[in-house]
Amino acid sequence: MSQKENKQGSFFDKLPPSLIRKNNVTLIPEGAIGYLVGPTLALLANSVLSNYFNKYMSDVLHINTWASAFFTWLPVISVIFVVIGNILVGRLMDNIRSKNGKARPLLMVSVPISLLALLFLFVFSPYNSTSTSWHTGALVCIAIGYNLWFAFAYPMYYTPHASLVSLSTRNSKDRSLLATISNATMLAAMGLSSMILPFFLNLLFVYDMSGIGTPVTNDAGKILYYVDEAGAAIYDAQASYSHWKIFVIALIIITFIGVMIEYFFTRERITEESMGSEDTETKAALPIGEQAKICFKDRYWVIMMVFFFLYQFGGMIKNVSQNYFCTAMFADSMGNYTVAYGGQLQGTLAIIGAIPTAIGMVIALPLANILGSKGKAILSGAIVAVIGGLIGMLNPHNFVIVTISFIIKALGSTPAMYLSLALLADIFDHQEAIHGVRTDGLSMTIYGAIMAGMTGLTTGVLNAVLSAVNYDVSTLQTNEALRAAMPWVFIGGETICYAGIFIIFLMMGVEKFSKIDHLAIVSDQKAAAEAAGTAFISAEEKIRMEEGEEAYEAELKKQADAAAKEEARVKALSPEKRKAEEDAYAKLLTEFNALRTANGRPEIKA
Repeated sequence: MSQKENKQGSFFDKLPPSLIRKNNVTLIPEGAIGYLVGPTLALLANSVLSNYFNKYMSDVLHINTWASAFFTWLPVISVIFVVIGNILVGRLMDNIRSKNGKARPLLMVSVPISLLALLFLFVFSPYNSTSTSWHTGALVCIAIGYNLWFAFAYPMYYTPHASLVSLSTRNSKDRSLLATISNATMLAAMGLSSMILPFFLNLLFVYDMSGIGTPVTNDAGKILYYVDEAGAAIYDAQASYSHWKIFVIALIIITFIGVMIEYFFTRERITEESMGSEDTETKAALPIGEQAKICFKDRYWVIMMVFFFLYQFGGMIKNVSQNYFCTAMFADSMGNYTVAYGGQLQGTLAIIGAIPTAIGMVIALPLANILGSKGKAILSGAIVAVIGGLIGMLNPHNFVIVTISFIIKALGSTPAMYLSLALLADIFDHQEAIHGVRTDGLSMTIYGAIMAGMTGLTTGVLNAVLSAVNYDVSTLQTNEALRAAMPWVFIGGETICYAGIFIIFLMMGVEKFSKIDHLAIVSDQKAAAEAAGTAFISAEEKIRMEEGEEAYEAELKKQADAAAKEEARVKALSPEKRKAEEDAYAKLLTEFNALRTANGRPEIKA
């Protein structure tokens, strides 16, 4: 180990240890607290920025009117820095040698960077409604804060956060459970910002009640807000700016609490396998070029990365355009198109659409079990999502039809949402079984770049569309070009992406190797222990050592029950089907061993 790695390890070794001690994954506290509560709070700030920062720039600071090029190109150009930031985070994670793992310590590092980024975006950035002298300073602060957040703070959190599922355990069922919970946090954080916050947008986008414009009243005659000649609500930019400052201070506190919870209630069991519980002297990380050779020759890995791109692009283009869509497509009872009314419909749509998504969290894994694989479940869901999108495009001006479309698409997206990280972990196992190494570093770098960078890319696409149709909050009433474009952005974009997911998942089949992969990994671990002259410690023995005899006996019973169930299933098969299964397994083992020997590794015996 290099001197640099030693210093790195000693720094991260000084961090507090995980509070999770059990070798087996448990729903409480690890799943519920470490993978649900903590990440939900930690992801909330990014969800708010993804949904509302663009609107903050356009409707509070009005940057689109006095710096339209900056407004359009900032998120697009920032994608370059996002990619660079994710590469740096991935390599850092690859080279960490710590008893606290290689991903969890970076969660701690993300906290001060996140704080600084949010301060630049909302607190340090100047605003003066009576002068234009603040413009340059605001653009500088926003550019710094935007890139600090999306290129460094968020990747420093999200890449290790996303890696925790694949590093948590080798137990496929436990990993699928954690993946389902982990992906639910995205839904929960997005739900808080898209379902609840819209009903309080009048606190962040404050109406100007000074009497300028035409008043809009309720049935009792109370003035709700004022509109300009075009029928658009008039906002008090100075008050909105001040309220955002206060709101962001609360977000900073919530982010800190969430990251701390996730750090203390998660554990990297697979990392511990290669390090030993005490010894952090492990071999140097595989060079990124070597990882790339493994990854880009692996068709399952390529399919998965294309999937993540399509999945995230479709979801983010929907999220960033949702408020604009609802504002542009539906008028209130007075016939006015307003941000406030659009925000209410956005919240209603999100709440209704979240119901099937929440149901999907419960049915995604059983669906995968019924269909025989996570890949088939995602494939089936993609078909449903495409059908839902086509329904919405029939009449995007009808809120009932749009809601039905949203519900069907949400239901179809659930297998992709909840099972994708577990499927990626299966690919890591397959690579480890064939090549003897895992490509978590490069893979999670690319995954993190996709997940973080897509906000900027989709926002850039949205802003380009808004500029093309001359969007201005003051001309909502008459902008028919906006109403023609938004259905293709909000509904059409995600629908096209799910059509692409359906096509590529016709070729996904990594799960058929799972049994052989695990057999090969254990065989390699035994061989490595023998070569080093040390005793091989099985998963069961680790449970005995860490959790005691009772947990050990429970694990053995669980394995015995599973073996008995499989034996009963095989006995129930007809001789022809049993022979077909045996032949299929033998063929698969031959294919697997061909890949192993091609990489200079010994064959695995059945």
